[in-house]
Amino acid sequence: MVENVIWPAALDANRSRSDGRRVSLDLAVENPTVDEIAKAVQQVGYDAVIERDKTYPREYEGRGRVVVKDADDATKSDLLGAVAAYMQALRE
Repeated sequence: MVENVIWPAALDANRSRSDGRRVSLDLAVENPTVDEIAKAVQQVGYDAVIERDKTYPREYEGRGRVVVKDADDATKSDLLGAVAAYMQALRE
């Protein structure tokens, strides 16, 4: 059983790669929330658990994180790309 953690910083267009963004700028969205990320993860086809009390190590304020369960068939990069693409569709 593989668990992947998705921090909002990984999808945030306001962050640089060195600050924690993991997707390209054309896939990134501004100020993603854990609720949006969890919804996108579920639409991609995986189970998502929101942990609101967690803080990304490079941030001062806690935005939480999303734990993706049973993502055995996808790499983290593929998962982040699919979630980011779906989040862009949600915001349009």
